[in-house]
Amino acid sequence: MIVFKSLSFAVALAMAMPALAETLTVVPVEVTDTKALFGQVESRFVIPARSRIGGTLVSVDVTEGSSVKAGQVIARVVDDKLQLQLQAAEARIASAASELKNAETELARNEALLQSGATTKQRVDQVRTVVDVARNAKAEAEAARSVVAQQMVEGDVLGPADGRVLALAMRPGQVVMPGEPIATVAGGGVFLRLAIPERHAEMLTVGAKVQVGDSATGLIEKVYPEISEGRVTADVTVEGLTDTFIGQRIQVAVPVAKREALVLPETAILKRSGIDLVVLSVGGAEQQITVIPGAMVDTADGPMREVLTGLRSGDVVVLP
Repeated sequence: MIVFKSLSFAVALAMAMPALAETLTVVPVEVTDTKALFGQVESRFVIPARSRIGGTLVSVDVTEGSSVKAGQVIARVVDDKLQLQLQAAEARIASAASELKNAETELARNEALLQSGATTKQRVDQVRTVVDVARNAKAEAEAARSVVAQQMVEGDVLGPADGRVLALAMRPGQVVMPGEPIATVAGGGVFLRLAIPERHAEMLTVGAKVQVGDSATGLIEKVYPEISEGRVTADVTVEGLTDTFIGQRIQVAVPVAKREALVLPETAILKRSGIDLVVLSVGGAEQQITVIPGAMVDTADGPMREVLTGLRSGDVVVLP
């Protein structure tokens, strides 16, 4: 046993002894390769807001980019003939009501005469038939008026769904036919649509994470089975994606392959005169080697720097 005679000698010896450095054994880890491409913002569906009657478009209450709700009045079509038809229906109702009133009065008089024996039952039945005809004529005229009134109400062009107006096909003053589109509405929310080279088709899986822009992430929700023009179509849901610009192109990184790689913490790679170095522990001694680092990759332990050459599996790296 060595016993130090003085405290100052022990402190000096401790300062002279090197501290035990922290080490890391290099082992391959699985990393995911991604492919950078552009996705396009698409709406779930695009529905035209159509005119339900023919006439003249007198007003449009929305413009391109306006937000609309399902059932909201966004334009109005007027057919002047409908007002005339409504007036004619009102006149027929008034005429039928007068005929019905006269027939009911005649029926009441004949029923009173029948009680006194001054008329016959056959005559009363004839008058009762006239009353029924007049009542039906009045009901028919009222139904015709309801049809015209409904047609006038259908001059309101309604928003087909909650969404945003993409385009207007008509302007005020134009004559439109029944069923013609007045505006196009994108609704149902938005997603990113990707067109990926077919050589990566086998690696596309529903639920895989996709890097969107600099900070957002999305999930592949659907991979279409048809390959068109050498590309596979896939849809990606992204939380917080807005419908401000339908058709906008956004850069994404799609996982397309998995492989093994050697990685190190960024701090383990030293730079000396423009050369990247790593310190290895070899037989208890430290040895510097030159490496070629690659890109940063995501691992289970967080972001790491891939080392392309210079390291082998099992090397013990001395960490700073």
